Amino acid sequence: MDKISTFFGAHRFLSNFWPAQFVWDNIVWESSEHAYVAAKTLDRDLRIKISKMDGKGEVKRFGRTIELRSDWEQVKVDLMYEIVYAKFYQNPNLKQKLLNTGDAILEEGNTWGDRVWGISPPDSGNGRNELGKILMRLRTVLGGS
Repeated sequence: MDKISTFFGAHRFLSNFWPAQFVWDNIVWESSEHAYVAAKTLDRDLRIKISKMDGKGEVKRFGRTIELRSDWEQVKVDLMYEIVYAKFYQNPNLKQKLLNTGDAILEEGNTWGDRVWGISPPDSGNGRNELGKILMRLRTVLGGS
């Protein structure tokens, strides 16, 4: 079985940093990274502020300063699913690219130590790969629609 072990190059579109406009929570987002960081808070004004930030790197850094909602650890995977679903469902070109990955195993291999959403280092098996699991689940769900 094929495996996509990093979300770079031809597979960068799988990354939350890929620019893709979509609506989630009645707000227009420039990337799934923007929406995910905003999901960390229930403060509507702060969510809107995050939606207007320029760079994904700036958004990610800002996300480290947010006081997390009290239920964050219980809801973050489900929220990521909702956000990534919206990204691919509302962008048919990206949806098709995701479907074109076929039955490949999708792993968000990274060198920055993220072992919740990905595998670090790539191909090491060290990590939960939650983003990869979400993408593979979405591929099945969106392939039937």
